[in-house]
Amino acid sequence: MAMVEVKVPDIGDFKDVEVIELLVKPGDRIKAEQSLITVESDKASMEIPSSAAGIVKELMIKLGDKISQGSALLMLEVEGAAAAPAASAPAPAALAPAPRPEPAAQAPGPAAPKPTPAEAPPEPTRSLPTAALPPHEPAAAGGALPHASPSIRKFARELGVPLGEVPGSGPKGRITQDDVQAFVKRVMAGDTRTKAATAKAPAPAAAGAGIPGLLPWPQVDFTKFGAVERKELSRIKKLSGANLHRNWVLIPHVTNNEDADITELEALRVQLNKEHEKAGIKVTMLAFLIKAVVAALKKFPDFNASLDGDTLVYKQYFNVGFAADTPNGLVVPVLKDADKKGVLDIARESSAMATKARDGKLSPADMQGGCFSISSLGGIGGTHFTPIINAPEVAILGVSRSAMKPVWDGKQFTPRLIVPLSLSYDHRVIDGASAARFNAYLGQLLADFRRIAL
Repeated sequence: MAMVEVKVPDIGDFKDVEVIELLVKPGDRIKAEQSLITVESDKASMEIPSSAAGIVKELMIKLGDKISQGSALLMLEVEGAAAAPAASAPAPAALAPAPRPEPAAQAPGPAAPKPTPAEAPPEPTRSLPTAALPPHEPAAAGGALPHASPSIRKFARELGVPLGEVPGSGPKGRITQDDVQAFVKRVMAGDTRTKAATAKAPAPAAAGAGIPGLLPWPQVDFTKFGAVERKELSRIKKLSGANLHRNWVLIPHVTNNEDADITELEALRVQLNKEHEKAGIKVTMLAFLIKAVVAALKKFPDFNASLDGDTLVYKQYFNVGFAADTPNGLVVPVLKDADKKGVLDIARESSAMATKARDGKLSPADMQGGCFSISSLGGIGGTHFTPIINAPEVAILGVSRSAMKPVWDGKQFTPRLIVPLSLSYDHRVIDGASAARFNAYLGQLLADFRRIAL
C-alpha cells in the first residue's frame, strides 16, 4: 500500500475558488475519476475528480476553504508502490461556464475569451415602510458554513443579512438571491422567524427587484388550477441563464438574416464522408461553417474584437465556439486556432469536443478564449432566430435547418439547397451595413467554397 497526496489540477483561470461541497469522507473507498469536492466562483461551478482509486485516509480541506491549482485535497491510500508521491487529479468537468449563447449558442454555448463573472445581484428596492418595525435580533452563529456562492455572500453582507438564518431553497439547501431578498422582506414586515421556523416555507418566485419600472414577478399558486410537478433547474441552466439575461439586457442586439446556397457544398460533404468513412471521420456542415467564419473574420476584423470600455480589442487569433447540446443544457466548447486547421481536422476535433460535452468532461479551458460563436439548430428545425451574443464577443451566428427551394437562375426555377443564417451583432461596435456585408460574404463562401483559397 502507498499513500498519495491528491492535489487540485489545472482549473484554468480560476484561483481561490471556494469549496461548497465535500463529496467524500475519511474511510470512503473511491474510484479513479470519482468526484471529490465541488467548488464554485462567480464564473462557474465544477467538481474536482480523483486521480486514482483507493481509500480516503485524511481530508486536507473543509467547507469554505479557498483552493487553487496545486492545493492539497486529501491523502489517499492506494494499492501498489508505483503510485507517484503527489498525484494531481485530472482536469475537472466544468458544470457551467460563464457566458453561454442561446438555443444553440445558448447553446452555442459558446465561450468567451475569458469568462466574465456573473453580474452582481441587483440592488433591492429601497422603499421603506412608514411604520416603525421591531428590530431583528440575529440568532447566535452556528458551526456550519451557510451554503451560498461568493456573489450571494457579498450581496448578503451589503444588506447586513446573517446568512446563517436564511433558509436556502436551492439544491442541497443552497441560498439564492431570492432567499436573501425574501429574508429582508420578512424582517421589514416584522416577521423575525428564524431559519428553523421557515425551513419548510415555499421557495419565492423569481422577481425583477432592482430594475426601475419593472413590475414584480407574478406570484401564482399553480396548484389551484391542476396538478403540477416541480423540478430544479440544472446548474448549467442556472449559471448560463444569469449570463444570458445580462447579455440580452446590456448588449444592443440587432439580427441580420441571410440565405446561403449550399447545394454544391452539401455534395462535397457527402463525398468527403464516403472517402473518409474507413478513417472514422464524419464531416458535418459545422466544420465548413467554422472554416468559412474564420475567413469572414479575417476580412471583417471588427467581428473578431471585444469592447473594453471605450476601446476595441482586436484579436489576432481565431477561436470559434459552437453550441453543444447536453443532458444538462447547452454549453459552448471553443475550437482553438481554427485558422490553422483544415476542414477534416476541424471535423475531428469538434466531434471529440461535442462528445466530451455530452459526457460532462469539458474543462474550463475548453470553454474559454472564444472570438465568435455559432449556434446551429440545423438538425432540429426552424427558419430564422435571434441568437444571444456571448459576451465579451460582439457577434454570434445562428444557423437554421436547410431546405430545398426553387431559385430563379435567370431562365428558370431550379431546386437549390438553402440554409438560413441569422447574425446577431452588438450595435455599439458593428453597424447594419457591416453586418450585411459580413453575412453576404459568408453566404458567398458557402455557395462556392473554392473562395476560401483566395
